[in-house]
Amino acid sequence: MSIAELGWPIILLALGGAALAGFINTLAGNGSAITLTILIEAMDLPPLVANGTNRVGTLAQSGTSFLEYWRSGKIDWRRGTILLVPVGLGGILGGLVATQVSNDEFRLIFRWLLVLLLIVVLIKPKRWLSKESSEQQWPTWLLLIGGLAAGFYGGFIQMGFGPLFLGLAVLGGGMSLAEANVYKIVVVMLYTPILLVAFVVAGQVHWQYGLLMAVGQAVGAFFTTRFAVRSPRVNQVAYVVLVIVVVAACGKVLLG
Repeated sequence: MSIAELGWPIILLALGGAALAGFINTLAGNGSAITLTILIEAMDLPPLVANGTNRVGTLAQSGTSFLEYWRSGKIDWRRGTILLVPVGLGGILGGLVATQVSNDEFRLIFRWLLVLLLIVVLIKPKRWLSKESSEQQWPTWLLLIGGLAAGFYGGFIQMGFGPLFLGLAVLGGGMSLAEANVYKIVVVMLYTPILLVAFVVAGQVHWQYGLLMAVGQAVGAFFTTRFAVRSPRVNQVAYVVLVIVVVAACGKVLLG
């Protein structure tokens, strides 16, 4: 089905939902819960095709945020290397595996892995709200393993990767929440193009729907990143959004 056959209500829903996802993903993560739901339920894509199509918007969104952070001088490549490398490698591996699983397996993982996120977000609230970075809290070997695991999950499903990465970066890497959000965007921007190619080769990308979602996600990401760069309260806002997102996701799993 083409975009023209969707009808304006679905098109507007897609654009609005994608913009909201761009906002959520920039400050916290799990915006893919919105975009995947729209792609599967409103646009009637099979789960595996929706998973691949979702990477088009993810690339547009992360690329937009990356440019804003880079222009603002917020990216310190040396500081982020300890997480960017293992998470990037894990993301590529997870994406390749995702092209091989069945729709039923994808639906199961889509629901139940979210429950684990709530524990991560509620650990040490004072640390999450701190504006200052600290020394690395976990040994390097543990950060590398955690990075590979979080990256694999992100590459496999994307939805829920943000809170997992933020927990790793804040609690393990000693980063502030604002700083961790920057590197979350960077690593997603680095591995998503490779994954998108894999999904295209597997025939799991609907380009018209993907580009429609990409417009909304890029707009949401652009304005949210500008806020994140300029606001002194970005840590507090990001934490509130993060808690709401994870509680809502867990509620959906438990009630659904």
